[in-house]
Amino acid sequence: MSGVSEVRAFIRSRRRAPASWLDRYTALFGLAMGAAVLAQPASSALAAVARQADPSRMGAGVALVALVYAGLLAVARAVGPVAVPAADAAWLVLSPLDRRGVLGRTARLLLVISVLAGTALGVGLLAVLGAPDQLAVRLVAAVVLGVSAAAGGMALAVLSQSSQTWDSWLHVALVAITVLAGVAALSASGPARRILPSVASAPATLGAALAGVAAVAAALLVRRAWSSLARIPARSLLAASTRVGHVAGAAVSMDPGALTWIAEDNHWRGRTLRSRPWPPLPAPLALAWQDWRRLGRRPGRPAVLLGAAALPSLAAQAAGGVTAIAVGALLAGALAAAVAGTSGARRDGDNPTLARLLGVDARAALAARALLPALLSAVWLSLALTGLVLAGTLTAGPWWLFGPSAAPVLAAAGLRMARRNPVDHSMPIIETPAGTVPTGPVVWGLTGVDLAVLGCLPLALALAAQPSALGGFLAAQALAGAVVLSAYLLRAVKGR
Repeated sequence: MSGVSEVRAFIRSRRRAPASWLDRYTALFGLAMGAAVLAQPASSALAAVARQADPSRMGAGVALVALVYAGLLAVARAVGPVAVPAADAAWLVLSPLDRRGVLGRTARLLLVISVLAGTALGVGLLAVLGAPDQLAVRLVAAVVLGVSAAAGGMALAVLSQSSQTWDSWLHVALVAITVLAGVAALSASGPARRILPSVASAPATLGAALAGVAAVAAALLVRRAWSSLARIPARSLLAASTRVGHVAGAAVSMDPGALTWIAEDNHWRGRTLRSRPWPPLPAPLALAWQDWRRLGRRPGRPAVLLGAAALPSLAAQAAGGVTAIAVGALLAGALAAAVAGTSGARRDGDNPTLARLLGVDARAALAARALLPALLSAVWLSLALTGLVLAGTLTAGPWWLFGPSAAPVLAAAGLRMARRNPVDHSMPIIETPAGTVPTGPVVWGLTGVDLAVLGCLPLALALAAQPSALGGFLAAQALAGAVVLSAYLLRAVKGR
């Protein structure tokens, strides 16, 4: 440990300009301003917690909290989570210095992230279950329980980085949490609908005891994870550091699109694929067949998309109706499903010379590439709308027909997102009361989303009105889909 401290001190002594009092003052002032801005929303949220929660909304809320927790664990497992800067990865990790001393700063950062995420999870769980009495005790118990769950999950992710056995246990934990979320979502109906209300009305001392047990278990996992830092293979650390470096580089350059290319390259690099003859198709369809093959070789993506079709119904149940959040989740999920089948269009946009060398008409090729995004978005949107109807948040009717009707719009929006140019940093900066806003990243982020929002306006109006007859809205959505896709194909090819 002393050797690591000496190396760190040597690095600090070789810096060109040490941190001045102005830098420290700016950092502290920023923290104070952030605390002042978040104080009012936090107090309002805590005041809203002191109530008797609606039993019909508990199941969906608990399911959403569990899914968020599972998503955080999945992200930690995918990122590393133990990573160091590029200079430390190339020098200190491969040196004979104590590995735990080198990784101690990263471990402390992970602990801070776990505390913040766990606090948010605990408050969210308490907001779902409600606090009819003894608010202070229940709040402390919920925060301790959330922090323990987040710290224990992060420790399990650290252990999985050093051992394949622990990685298998983390995978089992993710599956178990997902199943628990499904059970909680189904608990709003049937004989199990009294379970969550009874849990919410349990004595506060019981929750405090459960939080204490969770804290002890999390402390044991954290201690074991700290001991495992010395056994993490250097190859795993270098790979995690490379991924974090790519994310940091994309964030600094404001080009998030580069991350997907990096992820795809890392996935396919070194893999041996079986060669199969392609079916006899016309030239445009044969060119688009590679998108179908790519999707078939990664069955995990369609499975995740199908599972995510339940999120809009959970959001609607937790919010007590089809609110703006549920509509946003519906459109975002359908657009994500469409984007999952646009890799070929993105390649053609990044390398138009190769697309021209293929000798296929550009408009016909783009129309053929729109078939898979349209199919994926139609299936996803139909399933999501059917889930909303089954959950009772939508009136009875053929809502699933909006899936095929809105599919052309979503396909055009997905292709527009796939073919957009990198972020233009030369665009002007707008001064607002909240600070400066660079228009380049904003325009890049809204490219494609604007087309989906405008084209799916009949669907959004139907969700807001929930009329007894859907014929007019379905006809308007089908017309909007045909017009938007046709106009996009004409405009996109003309622009190229």
